[in-house]
Amino acid sequence: MASVFIRSTALAILMGLSLSVAAFDASSNRAVNLNDKGVALAGYDAVSYFSGRPVLGDKDYSVSFEGGIYYFSSKENMAKFKANASQFAPKFGGFCAMGVAKSKKLDSDPMAWRIVDGYLFVLQTKEVQKSWLVDVSSNLKVATSEWATIKNIAPKGL
Repeated sequence: MASVFIRSTALAILMGLSLSVAAFDASSNRAVNLNDKGVALAGYDAVSYFSGRPVLGDKDYSVSFEGGIYYFSSKENMAKFKANASQFAPKFGGFCAMGVAKSKKLDSDPMAWRIVDGYLFVLQTKEVQKSWLVDVSSNLKVATSEWATIKNIAPKGL
């Protein structure tokens, strides 16, 4: 396990990325970034991002989608998600969009995010977010292509 952390740290330094706390299992080949309780977006309400202010959800309002559990801050947001989950769930399974563009599945910070073309993208840190925003169109094009290849590969295998 220590060698995985050392390799991940070295990779992040080489890529110019800082590490966030690993909330996901580096051995899992899931296509969704989950914390140790199986919760996506670290418990943040996916629908709340679309109002411009992400808020933590409540486990009393939860929905299972693509192998992850999503929490919501209200019944209304939970209903919106249920009606169109693929629109509200973060792209690339909630892994860092910039990492995906570099063929990596990296953890993300739910407070480093952007809505692009009506979809939610999360990034590893606010610094990584700044780099991603320099050329969103190209980064998104590359990430979309890479995601098809790495989607079901464990992060430690990349």
